Amino acid sequence: MEAELIEIREFLADHPPFSLLPEEALAELPKRLAVRYLRRGTPFPPEDEAEGALYLLRSGAVELRDGQGELMEKIGEGELYAARCLDHSSEALFQGRVVEDSLFYLLPCERLRQLREEYPEFNAHFSRDLRERLGRALQTLRDASNVGAAGGLMQVEVGELLAHAPVGAPPQTTIREAARLMTRERVSALLVMEGAELVGLVTDQDLRSRCIAEGLSVDLPVERIMTPSVFTVDAETPGFEALLTMARRDVRHLPVVGESGVLGVVAAADLLRYQSANAVYLAGDVRRARTIDAVVQASRGLPELQVQLVAAGAGASSVGQALSSVADAVTGRLIELAEEQLGPPPVPYVWLAAGSQARREQLAHADQDSALLIDDGYDPAVHGEWFERLARIVCDGMQASGFVYCPGEVMACNPQWRQPWRVWREHFDRWIQRPEKRALMLACNFFDLRPLHGEAALFQRLHREVVEQARGNGIFLAHLVANAVRFKPPLGFFRNFVLTDGGEHARGVDLKRGGVMPVVDLARIYALSAGVTEIGTLDRLRRAGAAGALSEEGVEELTGAWELINTLRARHQVAQIRDGREPDNTIEPDTLSSLDRRHLKDAFGVIKGYQDALAQAYQAERFF
Repeated sequence: MEAELIEIREFLADHPPFSLLPEEALAELPKRLAVRYLRRGTPFPPEDEAEGALYLLRSGAVELRDGQGELMEKIGEGELYAARCLDHSSEALFQGRVVEDSLFYLLPCERLRQLREEYPEFNAHFSRDLRERLGRALQTLRDASNVGAAGGLMQVEVGELLAHAPVGAPPQTTIREAARLMTRERVSALLVMEGAELVGLVTDQDLRSRCIAEGLSVDLPVERIMTPSVFTVDAETPGFEALLTMARRDVRHLPVVGESGVLGVVAAADLLRYQSANAVYLAGDVRRARTIDAVVQASRGLPELQVQLVAAGAGASSVGQALSSVADAVTGRLIELAEEQLGPPPVPYVWLAAGSQARREQLAHADQDSALLIDDGYDPAVHGEWFERLARIVCDGMQASGFVYCPGEVMACNPQWRQPWRVWREHFDRWIQRPEKRALMLACNFFDLRPLHGEAALFQRLHREVVEQARGNGIFLAHLVANAVRFKPPLGFFRNFVLTDGGEHARGVDLKRGGVMPVVDLARIYALSAGVTEIGTLDRLRRAGAAGALSEEGVEELTGAWELINTLRARHQVAQIRDGREPDNTIEPDTLSSLDRRHLKDAFGVIKGYQDALAQAYQAERFF
């Protein structure tokens, strides 16, 4: 092969999607390419183009603008323009211009079509289905991170982990007989069954804490010490999801059910073979801590938990649930220790998590967001000091445990967010009825609340009322839309810079602010418009889709965009943790592969498309 053709082949091999082609196709391709030089200022594609072709930019730059002259994309070295070969490409609607003297390789559309038919991976790059592209991108990220065996927790179902046939006994069985049965069968949990119905569960810990420690007679029926209303999982549940359920519910055993009934019990110990860093055990260490210093010490395992989960191929939603379960344990234990110090609460209250912890979406570099909702019997003069001291102990303990103070002071230690029920109801009424800028910011924070400790019924009544009030208020929702679409994702990447919505170049992109939070905002709006009470972003999208507020395609595209951006964010933070650096959310383009750039650009495009659609539907420009 001539030296020039070899050099072209090497260039193709370094840039997707041509890098996905096998050697024989790469070796043949340079002979099929035409070379064209266009001077700065030339319209693009050139007006004298005889037939359609894919343009691969070897050097230079091209800008694409919409009909209003707004910059939509900037193409740099190694990037391509294939609109003339793709009947579905939106780029065909843009007006292009060469902004630097540029050299292009041109591949005829017919040859591109042949390559797409012959090589599926190459073809996937040009798929018109964003859901498919984002799904492939996410799987690629997980495969690249996954260092475990194929039977890891992300792939294995809990039904495959059952180490023993179900061992059960009727509720009237004596505690002595139950203990003997568990010993004989070598199980750590006994199913309490009435016929084919599961009515409870007894574990080794129950025998110790509820029988021996309490001095109960072993001749009493086992139903005296069982846990009733046991939470179960289906046999098809992924092992990792079972692990998260254990962490959230602070249990070590879960009965597994199938079509034929109860199949057995999966224990945390069964999962340890598949997961080295374990949210269940980390949360358990926190809950067993006897002092605040012990809570802080146990919390130091959080960064390593994220490292291990990402290394095992966990996606962002799974990592967020795991880390949030530990944050819940830290918060709950700090509250318990505070109550031990202060005495019982003078009036009922509920501690509320806010922000990413409430949505169960926390990653490293998380600040703390919280609030206190107190019964209307609260008298500041009589009870204020108790709640002030409670909030200070917990917020300071969270700070020491790695959850930094909220920069906006959305915390229970701020007296503004430590209020009785009637005041919270007045807050929401004012925010919804008079949605000025600060009210919208606060509403976004406080529509994402989840009870962690105390009288949950106080919050549930409030939450139902305000969601219903928001659902029927089109003006408030339009204001929320206008507020949400002010923060647009970047357009993409140009060389080693991020191309911002204004066409300027930035050194890095804040994946949380530029990608994750816009989807959080969109999901909140879709959910409120449908009266959906869920808090988690992905749950909101799914429920909004089921309610008809969002199409099935929209659910999948926004879910894919959120997962992809957040998974890249989690992976970026893991690299920083491993290097001994403080994790953050800002990623620089030169740390991304060409494929990751393309995937991010797809995700940003999805978000902007749904922002524009909501802005049009609610005529949000009225409130800009």
